Amino acid sequence: MSAPGLNRFDYIHDPNEADPQISVVIPLHNEAATLRELYERVRVSVDEIGYSWELVLVNDGSTDDTPAILDLLYRMDPRITVVHLRKNYGQAAALMAGFNHSRGELIVSLDGDLQHAPEEIGKFISKIEEGYDMVSGWRTARSDAFLTRTFPSRVANWLIAKVSGVDLHDFGTTFRAYRREVLSGLRLYGDLHRFVPALIALDGGKIIEIPIKDMGRSQGKSHYGLGRTFSVAFDLISVGFMQRYMTRPLHFFGMLFLGFSGVSSLIGLFLCYRKFLQGARIFSEHGPLALLASVLMLAGIQFLVIGLVSEIVMRTYFESQHKQIYCVRKVCRRGPGEKKDPGKAPKLKK
Repeated sequence: MSAPGLNRFDYIHDPNEADPQISVVIPLHNEAATLRELYERVRVSVDEIGYSWELVLVNDGSTDDTPAILDLLYRMDPRITVVHLRKNYGQAAALMAGFNHSRGELIVSLDGDLQHAPEEIGKFISKIEEGYDMVSGWRTARSDAFLTRTFPSRVANWLIAKVSGVDLHDFGTTFRAYRREVLSGLRLYGDLHRFVPALIALDGGKIIEIPIKDMGRSQGKSHYGLGRTFSVAFDLISVGFMQRYMTRPLHFFGMLFLGFSGVSSLIGLFLCYRKFLQGARIFSEHGPLALLASVLMLAGIQFLVIGLVSEIVMRTYFESQHKQIYCVRKVCRRGPGEKKDPGKAPKLKK
């Protein structure tokens, strides 16, 4: 790719500015086996693009040699920022930590296990140059087991697309590129990182999907399995509610009221018919059925309302208190006066 110029992006950078133009954010959990190769491949790939850049590596509570390797990389390359979290908070929190500690106008995120090919970063940047706010990867050919990973993933992606109204094929990948402005108000909780396209679409972000290679894990095993299906389903309910009714919750609860009250009215009419026209004794003949229907209706409404109100209260708490969902042990970053020539970063030996 050509060097930066007036035709690149919608903003112009002074080459003397301390902030990089591109931030590559990678969450890491026990990735010591592939970390050196990951760094080298990212460095070579982004150097070819022609922009100033930084690499933000987030240690999400790793228990292997990942922290030591990260500190080594930080000492060797001034373009690296390392964020050590106090414990394993999960991918969503690690991504948020990386976003919050990045400085580039363009942010690229990818996994640290080399299932994503860093050589494809340029494809994402090219699409951003065309005017898109977010570019999401699409693993057209999956290397995972079909029954336990691929098939459930396809079903989940179909459901998310239908509920969110965002026409993407792959919501599970973290290989994405963003303009910084679309991430400015983003807050991720639980497993909401897979719903980032839906959250960005809420604010009118322009999104496109591009095919990427699924390289599979060369070492180790995946941290995700079939057990995550339930958490994804619950997050899908939350995102669907936020998209449709966050600013007008009465519409949602009004429909519930009409539905349940309609059923209750029908039962009441039936009981009135039995009581006044047929002379039936309601409590002796239909008491258990009426009582069961009432209890189920009240319990269902209570659980649903409590769940949704709790979700809103939790988000309000985090936003109003400016409280993050992670705790940082330390951040390793050189100041502008300490920077070295980024073109002379030494290579690591395995």
